[in-house]
Amino acid sequence: MQNVIQVTDDLYYLGGNDRRLALFESAFPIPRGVSYNSYLLTDEKTVLFDTVDSAVSEIFFENLESALGGRKLDYLIVHHMEPDHSATFLRVVETYPDVMVITNQKVAMMLKNYFPFSGKNVRLVKEGDSLNVGKRNICFVFAPMVHWPEVMMSFVPEDGVLFSADAFGTFGALGGSIFADELPFERDFLDDARRYYFNIVGKYGVQVQSVLKKAAPLSVKIICPLHGPVWRTGESIDWYLKKYDIWSKYEPEERGAVLFYASVYGHTQNAAEILGAALAKRGVPVKLYDVSVTHVSVLLSEAFRYSHLIFASTTYNNGVFIAMEQLLSDLRAHNFQNRSYALVENGSWSPQAGSLMEKNISEWKNMKKIGETVTVTSSVKEETRKKIEDLAAAIAEDYKK
Repeated sequence: MQNVIQVTDDLYYLGGNDRRLALFESAFPIPRGVSYNSYLLTDEKTVLFDTVDSAVSEIFFENLESALGGRKLDYLIVHHMEPDHSATFLRVVETYPDVMVITNQKVAMMLKNYFPFSGKNVRLVKEGDSLNVGKRNICFVFAPMVHWPEVMMSFVPEDGVLFSADAFGTFGALGGSIFADELPFERDFLDDARRYYFNIVGKYGVQVQSVLKKAAPLSVKIICPLHGPVWRTGESIDWYLKKYDIWSKYEPEERGAVLFYASVYGHTQNAAEILGAALAKRGVPVKLYDVSVTHVSVLLSEAFRYSHLIFASTTYNNGVFIAMEQLLSDLRAHNFQNRSYALVENGSWSPQAGSLMEKNISEWKNMKKIGETVTVTSSVKEETRKKIEDLAAAIAEDYKK
């Protein structure tokens, strides 16, 4: 049975939720599931904004038929070609053979790569073009590398609605309300939104900044993303746009320390716990993560969140412990920068993790090392504890500047 939800007078939400998918893009755990969003505008012409993943195809097609109410589908706008938004494209054009596909040149090429699609009934648009559908015009804003090269967005100035593709989305299925202002978003969705942004879009901060500049003069009143809730009040939209501005500038969202440790037999963990307690005693908010236990997508998101980072790793096979190495590799791949950091290493006969971590981090942009690397030889001794306390004092001094 259809579950169409009205967004505005002539705009309807047709999406669905997948709470059974364990890994988004086969990489990121989503214990709260994910939504796949699609929207229908019913002006003098009917306009479908994107399709959905095959996991929710049946409810999507019921919703589409119901929202059309016997009318034909005039236009299908394709903003982004990832299969979680285009998997049902071919079925749509087969079900509504007269529909005109509106998209850009790069999307059109990808459509032929993904589907046995002839390319008939396709109208290509460029940056700044518009499409009149009756009382409304749909203007096209290109957003390359947010986060694929073909991505574009649509803006309806008469209603102030921005169809933002993957931008401003989040992990987490929707239940009941689809509107961010009716949900405890900061409590229930912000961590997922942050993890979604940094793991999927985070590398492309420069491109996100470009889109934010394009969106600034548009008087956006409603944002309709392809994942997560719809944004529809000025106050909440401004709050979320500010988050995106901070995130895409690679600036810390919060001042505080996050301590990542890799420990085999507990001695590096012991050093990390001592350092964490010493920081807290000095008034520095601190969070600790065992990199072998917490998924790297969470670690990456938390690294981007805070101003000060500490990496504590045992030496393993004459290198950095594998889980810590993965975290450092992911941070580098996502263009991590603009932070203060400190290092702790452990090794029973040849501690090398510290120098190897420092070599890796030295290639990142605008990273400031605090203090000297603390070396633990097998286990924490009293003299090592003193060095940990000194490092905590140096981090606290930098934190309070």
